[in-house]
Amino acid sequence: MTRLPGWVEYGVLPLINLLMAFTVAGLVVALIGEDPFAALAVMINGAFVYEGGIGYTLYYATNFIFTGLAVAVAFQAKLFNIGGEGQAYLGGLGALLVCLAMDAWAPGLLVIPLAILGAALFGAAWAMIPGWLQAYRGSHVVITTIMFNFIAAGLMVGLLSGALMRGGQSNPESRPIAEAARLPFVHDVLGALGIEAAQSPLNLAFPVALLACVVVWVLIWRTRWGFALRTMGESEPAARYAGINVPRMIVTAMALSGALAGLMAINTLLGAQGKVTVNFPAGFGFTGIAVALMGRSHPVGVLMAALLFGALYQGGAELDFEFKTITREMVLLIQGLIILFSGALAFMFVPWLTRLVERT
Repeated sequence: MTRLPGWVEYGVLPLINLLMAFTVAGLVVALIGEDPFAALAVMINGAFVYEGGIGYTLYYATNFIFTGLAVAVAFQAKLFNIGGEGQAYLGGLGALLVCLAMDAWAPGLLVIPLAILGAALFGAAWAMIPGWLQAYRGSHVVITTIMFNFIAAGLMVGLLSGALMRGGQSNPESRPIAEAARLPFVHDVLGALGIEAAQSPLNLAFPVALLACVVVWVLIWRTRWGFALRTMGESEPAARYAGINVPRMIVTAMALSGALAGLMAINTLLGAQGKVTVNFPAGFGFTGIAVALMGRSHPVGVLMAALLFGALYQGGAELDFEFKTITREMVLLIQGLIILFSGALAFMFVPWLTRLVERT
C-alpha cells in the first residue's frame, strides 16, 4: 500500500472532508427551503466582513487553539483527554486567585504573567490526576477526565456561589479584576498605533495562543522528550523496550495537555469579561476535540481548524439574524458534520486518494 504524501494526508484529505461536511450541511439547508449559497455568504460576511466580525472570529479561535492543542498533545501519546472543560475551569480558578490576591496593589506587568502561570499550573494539576490514575492504577483516562469535568463544574459553582462570590449581588460570579490586571484589547492596541479597528472582545490572549502553537511544535517535534512522547504513542511496548518511563510520560503529557486547556481561561478572565462566571468554558473544551481531529494533532492544523470553528461560531450568529428558519443550532449541525467527516469518516477517501497517488 502506497503511503500518502504529507501534503495529501495533512492538507488535501482534511480539505475533502471539510467540503463533504459543508455539502451535506448545504443539502440540509436546501431541504428546509433556504438557499445554501446565500447562507454560506452570510456566514462568511458575518465572520470576516461585517464590522468587528473578524475580531469575534479570532476571539473564539483563541479558545479553540488552546483546547485544540490540549487534545492534540494528549493524542500524540494516544491519550484521549476529554477533560478540557474541567481543566479550563480550574485554569480560571488559578488565574482568579492570583488576581484577587495581587491586583489591588501589584502592577499589571507582574499580575498578568503570574495569572497566566496560575491558569497553566491549575489546569496541569487537574489533568495530572487522571494521568496518574491511568499510569499507576489502570483507570482509563477517558472515563476519569469526563468525571473530572463534572467535579470541576461543581467545585466552581460552589466557590462562585460562596467564598469567591462577588459581594452585593446574587449572580454566581467573581468580582471584576482590576483594569491593570487585564490583557489589552487588540482594537485599543491598534488605536494607540494610529490604526482604526472595530471594537471586539479580541485581546492579547490571541498572541499567547499563537506562541503556544510554536512552543508545542518545538517541544513535540524538536526535542528528545517529544520524540519519546511520539514513540510511546506509536508503540508503548517499543517505548518500554527503548527505556522510556511510560507511566511518567503519561503523567507529564497529561500535565502539559491540562496546562494548555487551563490557558483558555485567560481569554475570558484577563481579556473579554474580566471575571469568572459559571460555565465560562461554554463547551470550548469539547469542541477542542474536533479541532484536534481536523488539525491532525499538529499545531499548524490546529490553528487552521480553530480559525474555521471560530468563523462558524461568529458566522452562525449572523445566520440566526438573517434567516427565520435557520438558527444557531444549524451551526451545531455543521460542527457535528465536520466532526463526523474529520473523525469517524476521516479516512473514507484514503483508498481513492491512494489509487490517485499511485497513478501519478
